[in-house]
Amino acid sequence: MTTKRVTNDVLLAVEQVSKSFPLPEGKGEFTVLQNVHLTVPAGEVVALLGRSGSGKSTLLRIMAGLIPPSQGQVISNGKRLQSTNNDVAMVFQSFALLPWLTVQENVELGLDARGVGREERRQQALKAIDIVGLDGFESAYPKELSGGMRQRVGFARAFVLKPLVLFMDEPFSALDVLTAENLRGEIDDLWNAGTFPARSILIVTHNIEEAVFLADRVIILGANPGHVRGEVVVDLPRPHDRNSDRFKSLVDYIYTVMTNPEAEVTGQVAAVAPQSPVLEPQPHESISRSPYANPLPHVRVGGISGLLELIVDQPEGTDDIPRLAERIQLPVDNLLPILDAIVLLGFAEVTQGDVKLTEIGKDFATTTILRSKDLFRQQVMRHVPVLVCIVQTLREKKNGSMRADFFIDLFDEYYPHAEAERQFATAVDWGRYAELFEYDADEERLYLPEPVEVGSGERLSSSS
Repeated sequence: MTTKRVTNDVLLAVEQVSKSFPLPEGKGEFTVLQNVHLTVPAGEVVALLGRSGSGKSTLLRIMAGLIPPSQGQVISNGKRLQSTNNDVAMVFQSFALLPWLTVQENVELGLDARGVGREERRQQALKAIDIVGLDGFESAYPKELSGGMRQRVGFARAFVLKPLVLFMDEPFSALDVLTAENLRGEIDDLWNAGTFPARSILIVTHNIEEAVFLADRVIILGANPGHVRGEVVVDLPRPHDRNSDRFKSLVDYIYTVMTNPEAEVTGQVAAVAPQSPVLEPQPHESISRSPYANPLPHVRVGGISGLLELIVDQPEGTDDIPRLAERIQLPVDNLLPILDAIVLLGFAEVTQGDVKLTEIGKDFATTTILRSKDLFRQQVMRHVPVLVCIVQTLREKKNGSMRADFFIDLFDEYYPHAEAERQFATAVDWGRYAELFEYDADEERLYLPEPVEVGSGERLSSSS
């Protein structure tokens, strides 16, 4: 076993970085990152972990010099970054290989761009290809390779540049489970052996177990806008033993804070995950800003129903979130929005890394389709103010109908247009299932059904 090689030599520093993008039609700005500060010392593997909307990939691209920050600065190897960062290399989620070039030619691309001579390019490329275990495939084309082999080419292409810091943007997420596990283990072996061709690693991931397995320090980002909530030191000897109690405690702690967005990230991980507040739905009366500014989790009703059915079969309708994620092989970035949705709707509570169904959640998971629609409608009208507003707007029209772009424009005030359309699509999915309104995709128009019950004896109709 080995210990961390971290030193006081900071290779990369992000100092109070913010990033905003303009909203369409001069409606203001959408802030992706706000006052982000972090460092990457030599000899350390750092993981960036956050939910959708936390700006992980945007932050990585700012540190790579691919896009500029709106505020703040990046210091790379002691110098302020003002253009492309030549001290880093990146491995992408997609393999990003040129199909008309061989493995060796793909690996040589970066060296060629730096003006390295042909013979030196060849020697360095062959050495990098050997490191990733692809010797013998130098003259193969990408179409001849499996997904795992193509990603190995991506690693070799980065290794050959001998960067100070290697950036990895979800490098294993496009691979099947077994291939990803194999490649992840080999990268960890290279690092632990001290033969890794970079002085530090910065990895963006959605996978909590992957972060704890690979990293010495996990930086947890909050969302909307992205910001640093805190960090967790992985205080384990290398290689990190997945079966150790400490590994499991670290994973449970991170799941706990990730499922409780308002919880403080202290980084103080006890043998048992610390107490944290129960994540409960908040009544819409307590929200002072526009309902259109409160993002809906992008989850279809089928995903909500499916997860509730899985949990209700567990003893007392309670499940451990890490075990649940492992059992259904669902990445955390896909699981957390569903958890957000079932909590928002009052179907479940989340605390200490566990999810527990409420009585109404158990009822929803085990009842008939017709009753589940009634329950869903009841909970939507109680806990989802943006759908209440949409219904009220339709009621104010004599014909009970409005064009979709009216509502998309309201979302546009708070989100980029693509996200505004996603918010509208989620609202439509929920509203249709609850039979609060119908949507004609050809006419791009919402309208009230005639009539529809919305709960507690109240009835809506287009003539009301």
